[in-house]
Amino acid sequence: MKVTDGMKSGALKSVELDLDWSVQTVLPIEFNGREVMLEAHAYQGEAPEEQALVLIHRDPEAPADVLPVVRVHSGCVTGDIFHSLRCDCYQQLQEALRHITEVPLGVIIYVPYHEGRGIGLFKKIQAYALQDQGLDTVEANIEVGAPIDSRDYDLAARILADLGMNEIKLLSNNPAKEQALKALGVRVADRVPIVISPNPHNQRYLDTKRRRMAHKI
Repeated sequence: MKVTDGMKSGALKSVELDLDWSVQTVLPIEFNGREVMLEAHAYQGEAPEEQALVLIHRDPEAPADVLPVVRVHSGCVTGDIFHSLRCDCYQQLQEALRHITEVPLGVIIYVPYHEGRGIGLFKKIQAYALQDQGLDTVEANIEVGAPIDSRDYDLAARILADLGMNEIKLLSNNPAKEQALKALGVRVADRVPIVISPNPHNQRYLDTKRRRMAHKI
């Protein structure tokens, strides 16, 4: 294990792990007008596109047995970066950041290759174009020859195991995500919903997730 020089005594340190599938540093972010210091871990899965970023907020006075609150967040270029109103991804990510920075141990596993529920950016925009013609998000995915939801959570489960987080509280509206993680050996003590107020552009999308995909929103 290699620790970088030049870090102030008592501060979080950047660490390069001996494992070839993970690396750790620190990431200061601006959130709600204040600076927040987070641990940042990057993980590389078996395929080149299987990468994830893990942000961890730890209260140094948190008890050793505290359960981590974990958000497994699917990357969304249009929402997370450009704040698209067609989905609720940006709002969910901001709410997740708020939540994890207010609990003793909070974690976001950010999964870029889950874009568009796993179908990728191009097919997602194809599906958007079909939604413009009246299809809902489920029908549009089927029309472009894509699964309704092709995400897998194997890397997320391996990451949690690597971090020693075998039991968690899951920040999610999606029962299927909870079941998938449980099937991979993660104990989910509780699922905490993230409820976002709809807008005129995503009302139908959220209604479809609730009605056809069993999301608890």
